[in-house]
Amino acid sequence: MASPAKAALVAAVALVAVALEVGLVGANFRDDCDITWEPQNAKMDEGGNHLTLSLVSNSSGCMLRTKKQFIFGSVSTRIKLVKGNSAGTVTTYYTSSIGDNHDEIDFEFLGNETGQPYTVHTNVFADGVGQKEMQFRPWFDPTADYHNYTIFWNECMIAWFIDSIPIRVFRNYSAQGVPFPTRRQMYAFSSIWAAEDWATQGGRVKTDWTKAPFVAEYRDINLQVCDCATSGGGAARCPESCASPANWYAAPDLCQLSKAQLRQMRAVQLGYTIYDYCADGKRYNGTVPPECSMQQY
Repeated sequence: MASPAKAALVAAVALVAVALEVGLVGANFRDDCDITWEPQNAKMDEGGNHLTLSLVSNSSGCMLRTKKQFIFGSVSTRIKLVKGNSAGTVTTYYTSSIGDNHDEIDFEFLGNETGQPYTVHTNVFADGVGQKEMQFRPWFDPTADYHNYTIFWNECMIAWFIDSIPIRVFRNYSAQGVPFPTRRQMYAFSSIWAAEDWATQGGRVKTDWTKAPFVAEYRDINLQVCDCATSGGGAARCPESCASPANWYAAPDLCQLSKAQLRQMRAVQLGYTIYDYCADGKRYNGTVPPECSMQQY
């Protein structure tokens, strides 16, 4: 039988997905976010629950950022990716701190030519150190309908979910010298931008700008996080209570996935992984980073 804490995580992820399906969320793009880059390329309707971001040229995309900063918890949205020939485009949903030696947790969706699948790119940065990439082929058409993308983050681990299915876990091995984000508050971001030099088949396939604008659609946003208040000087401070084990996301039993979630994740990784930095010995001259030999699940 699942423990209460484990059941809470499963229920929280499922509840986010259900809530987003019917639009019953406590946040929306209009009230809780700002367009920080090329606002003319963003459109909102349905009371701020529906958002489009457009890429209109090689230098004119769009970016949205939450008003609040936070640390730990769960951030979710639903996305319908660019239809048709999306080669050279990158659509994102991620969290990031601001400033030097930043922390970041990524979902990036690399477009492709018509009829070829997207690449779901995941990565994590801590203290400015990244290069922890895993990439997947989606097992569904991400342009035909909305799909829920969730980042769960606590002091034990980061987990990436698609439609409540975990696809990856990155554990906290900072005690063993592996950087892990625990000290910097983050914003949540959504964006679309041009990267034809590398995004599609290593840059071999370029963007067909006659197809512009390239439009990604977002529906609803859910932030179940510990807010970091902004002081009068503009700097955000996270309350000490964010690290309290009393928080739902900090329960000790939430330091690993349930057995059912592990089965789901292993099935996804077995069938749909196309790149794993831990399997790329050539990149590291015959070795791999230390966390690759440590249990992640």
